[in-house]
Amino acid sequence: MAKETARRSIESGQSEKPRRETRALRAIRAAEKAPELDNLIHERMRLGIVSALAANASLTFSELREMLKTTDGNISVHARKLEEAEYIACSKSFDGRVPKTEYRLTAAGRKALERYLDHMEALIHAARER
Repeated sequence: MAKETARRSIESGQSEKPRRETRALRAIRAAEKAPELDNLIHERMRLGIVSALAANASLTFSELREMLKTTDGNISVHARKLEEAEYIACSKSFDGRVPKTEYRLTAAGRKALERYLDHMEALIHAARER
């Protein structure tokens, strides 16, 4: 409600400091867009997984775990959520007798990451505008 009141005040020109309030209006609009962020990717560990896979054709479970400096359980849980959303694909095989799990970013995952990055860039730009 306070945001709406601030917006109406700013838009109606009831301002003594238009430059400051213009910045405030941009900040309010940027904040309103925040809920549109893809929460599936926005979570830190999942963003790390998707970003790492965007920079590599594929990565093994162990490579992801080492890159992100986390536990097996953490990688498993977050990778599964990304896999359920079809943002990443998982393939399991054996290297001799050793199981090997490999992940790659899907086309849908790459598109979701691009949308997420575009949105973040717009928010950053709005916050930095003067």
